[in-house]
Amino acid sequence: MSSDVKNILIVGVGGQGIILAADIMSQVLVGAEYDVKMAEIHGMSQRGGSVNTMVRFGSRVYSPVIEKRKADFILAFEQLEALRWADYLKPGGVLIMNTEKIKPLPVLIGNDDYPEDIEGMLRQKGIEVIKIDANKLAEEAGSKKAANVVLLGCLATYLPIKKEGWYTFIERRVPPKTIEANKKAFDIGYGILTEVASV
Repeated sequence: MSSDVKNILIVGVGGQGIILAADIMSQVLVGAEYDVKMAEIHGMSQRGGSVNTMVRFGSRVYSPVIEKRKADFILAFEQLEALRWADYLKPGGVLIMNTEKIKPLPVLIGNDDYPEDIEGMLRQKGIEVIKIDANKLAEEAGSKKAANVVLLGCLATYLPIKKEGWYTFIERRVPPKTIEANKKAFDIGYGILTEVASV
């Protein structure tokens, strides 16, 4: 494995725009001449099932699969999915977690409880959590559906691509009438993490 390879795991549930976010990121990285490998796994249902996407990039990448404790970044669109995949984060890795909670089927039918304090459980594992209310920020940007792009903007602050380099690929992948809202959502996510990093 090349030492410059970075591993990004995006997790959530169906319908949150995970695949779109991974596609945009992969295209941006390919456009910057990185070798990129991506693998996606869909849950058992089209909507509401667990979805994860693995993206690896560097000068040479041989496999799209990220092993446990090897992810440099986890971008979690939903809190329980953040907890479910936390063991994939390497020591010192970055976990960005949306505050949204989506109850899985066992919780909905009363066979299980949704954990009360996922952030606390993650911190007990020694993970520093960056918690973002991406849904609220997406609404502020003009589209509730742009929470995935808010989170992508947050992650982008850690990647070696200038902010402006993302716009072209956002424009290509989102519906034309939502381009401006998605670019604004990206800027909001990018700005928030830039503020956190400068504190």
